[in-house]
Amino acid sequence: MKIENPPGATPLDDEALQGLIPSLTTQGELNEFEERNIAEAIGWALNSRKLRAELLSATGLRLLHEKMFDQTWKWAGDFRSKDLNIGVDWHRIQSELGQLLGDVKYWQENKTFPIEEIAIRFSYKLVWIHPFLNGNGRFSRLAADLLMIYNGHQKFSWGSQNLTSTSVARDTYLKALRKVDKNNEDIDYLLKFSRS
Repeated sequence: MKIENPPGATPLDDEALQGLIPSLTTQGELNEFEERNIAEAIGWALNSRKLRAELLSATGLRLLHEKMFDQTWKWAGDFRSKDLNIGVDWHRIQSELGQLLGDVKYWQENKTFPIEEIAIRFSYKLVWIHPFLNGNGRFSRLAADLLMIYNGHQKFSWGSQNLTSTSVARDTYLKALRKVDKNNEDIDYLLKFSRS
């Protein structure tokens, strides 16, 4: 299968593509298949007591990614075991996640930031860590949405568009991520985008 990665996407190499479960032949088929898989995962996540209790754990995050892509990729829910063009070195994934999850719990318990800002910081850091071979952006946005919902708030709109293919909304989202990359404390642009 020929993969056409939109700008800013993690390229899928031949090794990753060997983990493809269904026999798909085009990028469009893959996108549609993943979309259906993710829609089912969202329905599950909204009703899962287990995920509600474990979202802020490595086990919960792996479970969420697995449910999002379990019909698409054999490696769904497995932390990557190689370096990519983005993300922390693969051997630092567990420690970086541990730090992030501790921070998010602390921020919530101590009301360090409003819940919207906590969720955006959570999403940003998840995509920065990039724990999985693929799907990290979609995974990080859903994790943030679930954090909001589990705390009694509305999910984010994330530009109200599909961010997986080339679009103005995707470009704006990537620019917002890069702004935070330059100054880790300046998340206002990303927070504004998540509400648009």
